[in-house]
Amino acid sequence: MTSGRPDLTVRGGGIFGLAIAYQGARRGAKVRLIEAERIGAGSSGGHVGALAPHVPENWNAKKQFQFESLMMAESFWAEVAQIGGRDPGYGRIGRIQPLMDEAQIARAQERAASAADLWQGRATWQVVEAAQFAPFAPPSPTGLVIHDTLSARAAPRAAGAALVAALQAMGVEIVIGEGAEIGPVIHATGAPGLADLSAAFGRPMGNGVKGQSALLRHDAGVAPQIYADSLHLVPHADGTVAIGSTSEREFDTPDTTDAQLETLIDTARRLCPALAQARVIDRWAGVRPRAKSRAPMLGAWPDRPGHFIANGGFKIGFGMAPKVAQVMIDLVLDGQATIPEGFGVQDNL
Repeated sequence: MTSGRPDLTVRGGGIFGLAIAYQGARRGAKVRLIEAERIGAGSSGGHVGALAPHVPENWNAKKQFQFESLMMAESFWAEVAQIGGRDPGYGRIGRIQPLMDEAQIARAQERAASAADLWQGRATWQVVEAAQFAPFAPPSPTGLVIHDTLSARAAPRAAGAALVAALQAMGVEIVIGEGAEIGPVIHATGAPGLADLSAAFGRPMGNGVKGQSALLRHDAGVAPQIYADSLHLVPHADGTVAIGSTSEREFDTPDTTDAQLETLIDTARRLCPALAQARVIDRWAGVRPRAKSRAPMLGAWPDRPGHFIANGGFKIGFGMAPKVAQVMIDLVLDGQATIPEGFGVQDNL
């Protein structure tokens, strides 16, 4: 301990690790962050950054947690930018999804009524004319789309750099490679960490799922992101559009792009004709951590006192990070257990 400040080690320089270290420093802890390779070395170093909610129906603890985290995001990222002086690329730009037939329209309208209640009037889910979003809009056979105002975006690499700048401004020690641990340790180590947990417990605790994405040069302005054919098209503030991603359970090379990404790019151009001539400026591949329960895995490491786990962000890590950081610091520094049902380490055993 130093001057009454608790010590804390965070292992992992992805979005979970960075956000937890940030929240720990805000709460007065002396934090050491240890990253084995580089900041954003895993899935947090991609392009997409879609902060999007689950559909507003069949409400459960996971959806409530995600909603609360998405509502925290604006103030979270604004403070990160203010402390560190770096722009994380956050914007609550909303999202549109094409409606293909009358059945989908009816279902969307039912969900609009649910959203009015479940989202507490703080965001909307509406069926609207697709034409108002042209030219950055997908073809819709019905002429209608779902428009939600809860979805947002963050530019993953910019967000990581913004958190690093904020951590440095708050005196957090960042170690690249190996370093000594101080105080309790939170393991936010992504797909390699899931493999380590599986080995430690002698059973699968989750797996890595490869994803591929691309970044195109196209300035869509303040247009909302598009979700269609299981594909995200996310316009970023720097005049680019991220598209992704594949979801590969079996793969030979974790960080190499291939023909699957080229198919994804072609699909994106079909879904959004405004991208037809947009130049591809970067391609990315990486492995995302998917916990066995499919929810983030949070809590104490069984039979390893003083060690804790925060893993399994998979496709929703950036959207979940503010709330994940809050509940993990509540647990580790205050002993306050606010982890929702289905998110515990035991749910993956």
